[in-house]
Amino acid sequence: MSINKKIAQNTIIQFSGKIVSTILGVITISIMARYLGAIGYGQYAIIMAFLQFFAILVDLGLSLTVVRLIADPKYNQEKVFNNVFTLRVFSALIFLGIAPLIVLAFPYPMIVKIGVAVTTLSFFFMSLNQILIGLFQKELRLDKVTIAEVAGRVVLLGSVITFAILDYGLLFIMLAVVAGSFTNFILSYVFAHRFVKIKFAFDFSYWAKTWDLTWPIAVSIAFNLVYFKADTIILSLFRSTAEVGIYAAPYRVLEILMNFVYMFVGIVFPVLTLYWAQKSFAKFKDLFQKTFDFLVILSVPMVFGTMFIAKDLMLLIAGPEFADSGLVLKIIIFATAIIFINSLFGYTIVVINKQKKLVWGYIFVAIFSLIGYLIFIPKYGYLGAATFTIIAEALIFLINAVVTIKTTKMMPSLMIFTKTIGASLVMSLFLYLFTGQNVILLIIGASLIYTIALYLFKGFSKEMVLDIISLKKNS
Repeated sequence: MSINKKIAQNTIIQFSGKIVSTILGVITISIMARYLGAIGYGQYAIIMAFLQFFAILVDLGLSLTVVRLIADPKYNQEKVFNNVFTLRVFSALIFLGIAPLIVLAFPYPMIVKIGVAVTTLSFFFMSLNQILIGLFQKELRLDKVTIAEVAGRVVLLGSVITFAILDYGLLFIMLAVVAGSFTNFILSYVFAHRFVKIKFAFDFSYWAKTWDLTWPIAVSIAFNLVYFKADTIILSLFRSTAEVGIYAAPYRVLEILMNFVYMFVGIVFPVLTLYWAQKSFAKFKDLFQKTFDFLVILSVPMVFGTMFIAKDLMLLIAGPEFADSGLVLKIIIFATAIIFINSLFGYTIVVINKQKKLVWGYIFVAIFSLIGYLIFIPKYGYLGAATFTIIAEALIFLINAVVTIKTTKMMPSLMIFTKTIGASLVMSLFLYLFTGQNVILLIIGASLIYTIALYLFKGFSKEMVLDIISLKKNS
């Protein structure tokens, strides 16, 4: 089967799985938010945001580096994988192990501090699973990732429903999170043994090579986290827990939706790496442009549509306590669209091995964002946090885009923007005329109208669709 066909097949499998996973995730958030309320959900958000700081330190950029190394034919896949996996295990034990100790110094309720200790296990399993996903990306077997993820979501949802019915409280909800992550990891671990025999490996020449490639990513990601999650932590220190919950609820919904983007770019990433390593620049440019177009096709209508349905969508998902989350959603949807498109440029930076050039850029954005958060969050609360997040994401995108374009000597065509904006305006007319109707029906109707309008505007062709859905082997 050709590379393009494999990408198409993996995309369809992953897309189908992500639909199921997203539905399960949104239902889970809905039950959590309604059961915990704004205050309880705010405590949940603080626990998750706090641990994400340490999860990024654990990552060290290894999730991207492992794909880049095993996708390069000159490296031994099993040796690389086992050494990176071993490095991940020990970094996870060290950095996540100190999280329950450091949280004791923060002015949080004891239930939040205990919640951090419990949920550390979830992040440990997730950190190991990220390395396994890199292996499946390289092998173009994302169906295994899909099965494991959906199973984890099912266990999480079932556990949350059970503990909510029994009224066991926040800590048992966090145990449900641990159970879901463990299920996801253990299935991925079993599936991975088909491709490599997983074992601890201590070949320090591989460790040195890995560190040389990954330290710029690690530094960049660490500072990236300052503007991506510091907002929630700072908000929790200056504003009420309920306000944190109102801010975090739409963020959590969008994080689930962002999995679609990282799924697709994750499939493309090892192929871009291969084309770049082989100096097949024409193929590289073609795949980059198609991926760019796809991300724009998703992002533009998402922004337009959210302006009409944000409040009703948050009321449907989280309940009346989260009505104000609709305004937050309208703001951060712009940051989300930037993240969608920037995901391609961020991954490409790793492909072309220009991570070191971005270190100072990420440091600048992190410091700039931290200052902005400290100035605007105490005064404007979640509105200040959401607005400054857009600025930070736009700066990061600009830096990534400049380095990528300068290195590859390739400027992607922006023609797709005109077509998606035109189709989105047609869709917006529909949403304006039927404002106040059932939000699910509005989303379905708007999606259909946008797709038809985009086709008529030649945003995509019938031949393109047939090429994507065709799964027959080449002769």
